[in-house]
Amino acid sequence: MVRVTACTNQKGGVGKTTTVVNLAAYLALSGTSTLVIDLDPQGNASSGLGIDRRTLDCSIYDALIARTPIDQLTVGTAIDGLDLVPSAPSLSGAEVELVNVAARERRLAASLGELNGRYERVIIDCPPSLGLLTLNALTAADGVLIPIQTEYYALEGLSQLVNTIRLVRQELNPRLEIEGVVLTMYDARTNLAAQVAGEVRRHMREAVYDTVVPRSVRLSEAPSHGLPIALYDPISRGAHAYRDLAVEVSARG
Repeated sequence: MVRVTACTNQKGGVGKTTTVVNLAAYLALSGTSTLVIDLDPQGNASSGLGIDRRTLDCSIYDALIARTPIDQLTVGTAIDGLDLVPSAPSLSGAEVELVNVAARERRLAASLGELNGRYERVIIDCPPSLGLLTLNALTAADGVLIPIQTEYYALEGLSQLVNTIRLVRQELNPRLEIEGVVLTMYDARTNLAAQVAGEVRRHMREAVYDTVVPRSVRLSEAPSHGLPIALYDPISRGAHAYRDLAVEVSARG
């Protein structure tokens, strides 16, 4: 049975897309058929997986607005077993277009219901906001993956996100849970990183994964080559971290 994970944090620059791309890559490499849905109008997950959005005729926008079957929107990637439903610039207007649509918060859930077991994992890269696109992701998801950077103000906005998840669970999607919290951009040279990591673990307790993703130049370089770190530099510290995270994510179910 497919498991749908929404990766979200309304704070930008926390390693959200980096986590989606690289976690999905390692899940696929482990033999888990995986689909990434790029729900962010910026389209960084699409470019990070080597897809030029300018060459595409359709995107996740078409599933949300035109109800195009989602299996007609998937494209392959450089990794066997990892497919993508790309973003498009038009997605930036989708929230306005959906405002007067009935059951507007369930459009993505309805689309995913058409996959018929084609994938074991679906990971949704959400925009850095708590708007209607993210609400669609949360309504469609089984769990939420929250990346938190180990820097100052790391917990800023986290209570709002947790409250939003609670409200979605109560009103729209009773199966929704916090799947896990992953600490990103960890710099072992600073006391601040260790302090922030400790603070996050005190607040979120067992929800926090053991794996910590380091700040890494190689992780930053990989998207410009359109490759996940597993292909760009598989022996780097960032690659080892996301490989370990994929093992943890799989173990939690």
